[in-house]
Amino acid sequence: MVKLIKGLFYLAAAAFFVLVGTRQSSAAPASVTHYIITNDDVAGEDRINTSTFFTSGAGGALKVATSINLGGTGINGGYFGTPRVAVLESSKQNCVFLSNAFSGTIAGVSITTRKVSGDFAGSKTDAGTINGIGMVVNHSYLYASYTDSNTIGTFNVHSGCKLKFVGDISVEGLQGGVIDGMALHDTMLVVTYGDGSIESFNTSNGVPVSNADEQNSTGSKGGNTYPNSVDISQDGHYALFGDTATSTIIEVSDISSGALTPTLVYHLGSAISSSNILLSPDETLLYISNTQGDRITAAFFDSATGVLSAGCRSGLLKGYVTDWSYLGGLALARAAGTGSVVYAAEFGAPSSIAIVKVKSSGGVCTLKEAPDSPAQDGASSGLQSLGFYPPRKF
Repeated sequence: MVKLIKGLFYLAAAAFFVLVGTRQSSAAPASVTHYIITNDDVAGEDRINTSTFFTSGAGGALKVATSINLGGTGINGGYFGTPRVAVLESSKQNCVFLSNAFSGTIAGVSITTRKVSGDFAGSKTDAGTINGIGMVVNHSYLYASYTDSNTIGTFNVHSGCKLKFVGDISVEGLQGGVIDGMALHDTMLVVTYGDGSIESFNTSNGVPVSNADEQNSTGSKGGNTYPNSVDISQDGHYALFGDTATSTIIEVSDISSGALTPTLVYHLGSAISSSNILLSPDETLLYISNTQGDRITAAFFDSATGVLSAGCRSGLLKGYVTDWSYLGGLALARAAGTGSVVYAAEFGAPSSIAIVKVKSSGGVCTLKEAPDSPAQDGASSGLQSLGFYPPRKF
């Protein structure tokens, strides 16, 4: 596991350590059960990867509902920004897709029945055994980033939460970097590479076609910050990048033209790294996982202008060093407003999930860890990705 993490950090920067996809959503009934869904990334010979479903109750409290065998094997590691959980909500079906990186497969699970629909593979050369397989999904297609083969696989989404492989394309960063984070909005797929470069693709015909806009991010040109995860605003106007860096740095690109433009760099605090990000459902806050700073930061976001400004930061989360080493992906308790509670994956053996309550009013916000935080995920010793259901509407 340590070897995998070192590899992750090396690709991001020699000097320091080193999805969500478009989710078109119908309105969920008030009585719907809210889930936080893990990819436990279970590794080891003859071991089966699992997904743990937690119910999200009053005040964001988490309770294990069920554990599901996914049929493949994970790797207990990989890139922080690689989204290993992709949630789909539609009028026809509610699904979650979870990658089995060592096996090179993607498991489909019905959220309604919590049953596995199958284990789906790309081409024979698609692989993510070192740094993982990421995914984003909409009603028609799932896109998978294979970090070993440096390919993007395209799958048709079929009824019953099943997938059918369509094809893959080869990709590469400007300096030879490996694909990392991904986000999907309408027919635009935005990706990051481990060398500081970013690129977008047109998916109107299914298989991605480059928009010929591959470029090094503005921040990475200074040699000390590298885009890792990606999120896209609800109207598709802005792509936001969470950077692996020695402080909290976010970059924003105006993509309203249908292509990436040079990023604007925002310095939002001293907490180390900002490798995972997530916009609140109302887009007023950008949540930032300080993956090596071991706190959660929130920045105010103006969805009309794309401008970020300083917001608030949690205290040091409980159990750091003694119980876990790194923060990972984020999830929300609710799919409206600020999300009410932000959850963060805590990479440890066993792993856990931080529960951080959010308050925001009048241009002032607070992030405070709940008394019952963290919730233990005993099935995982390498938790990095979370999903939540119902998902946001974008």
